[in-house]
Amino acid sequence: MSLRDLLPGGKTSDEVQQQYNTEWSLKLNEGLAKSSSKIVAGIGDILTKKKLDDAALAELEDLLISADLGTATAGKLTQALAKNRFGRDITPEEVREFFAADIRRILEPVARPLVIDPDHKPFVVLVVGVNGAGKTTTIGKIAHQLTAAGKKVSMAAGDTFRAAAVEQLKVWGARAGTPVFAKDTGADAAGLAFEALMEAKKRGDDVLLIDTAGRLQNRDTLMQELQKIVRAINKVEPGAPHATLLVLDATVGQNAHAQVEVFKSVTGVTGLVLTKLDGTAKGGVVVALADKFGLPVHYVGVGEGANDLRPFTSHNFARSLMGLTPDP
Repeated sequence: MSLRDLLPGGKTSDEVQQQYNTEWSLKLNEGLAKSSSKIVAGIGDILTKKKLDDAALAELEDLLISADLGTATAGKLTQALAKNRFGRDITPEEVREFFAADIRRILEPVARPLVIDPDHKPFVVLVVGVNGAGKTTTIGKIAHQLTAAGKKVSMAAGDTFRAAAVEQLKVWGARAGTPVFAKDTGADAAGLAFEALMEAKKRGDDVLLIDTAGRLQNRDTLMQELQKIVRAINKVEPGAPHATLLVLDATVGQNAHAQVEVFKSVTGVTGLVLTKLDGTAKGGVVVALADKFGLPVHYVGVGEGANDLRPFTSHNFARSLMGLTPDP
């Protein structure tokens, strides 16, 4: 029996992957519609004249800033456009194509998947972020995908201040078939992380995903708690966590910059996850964050389903943000 016989519809693994990628590209395009429609309409309104002049450039820069690409990034994009096309005839679609290409160049260095190093068993991933950003759901989705890829995964319910977070993680654990280490509400998060890692090592897990609290209203308490968690897991596994993911809610727009600053000072953030891109017109913040901080963007999310969080790709994101058809 051939591989084609084993896969749905008689497709090869490459064909299935291609279909999977195409479906995600379309979903990302739809998810960014609120962001892209504002940009597309704005560029169309600005370029009522054919020639690109100073007034049009200033309006384009303001439009990009209003779409949460940030002042610095918007300035770079419009300056590059002026250098190439100032005083020349240009259409709205040509402007969007130009911006998409430049945005892709900004995003390419940070579009890096989360790599699980098999030399660490388990590979410890600490997940941080403010309450409401989608940390717990993100952990569940990552666990689901890693399990589907054949990894042995466990999760630790380290947000011990919110009973709902613990229950939510247990639901995701049941869906993915992954164990969840949890304790009573109010338990010491560092102690829980320590014990969870000990258990994961005993089981021979490939990955341990640790949830955390995100109470930014008391920054000192948050800092102390996260640093205590890092010290605790270091006692079990020197060098852990091996990855620290900051989950950001894209609907907060430019406020995401402040969150990155805070969590970078609290713990060594190694990568970003952007959630809820389908619920905002502020998708441009991804570009601004990439340009300013240069941190890897591992995942973006545009829905509630287990497969609605996917590895970040610079080309499809850039084109979708500008209202252009994603690459095949």
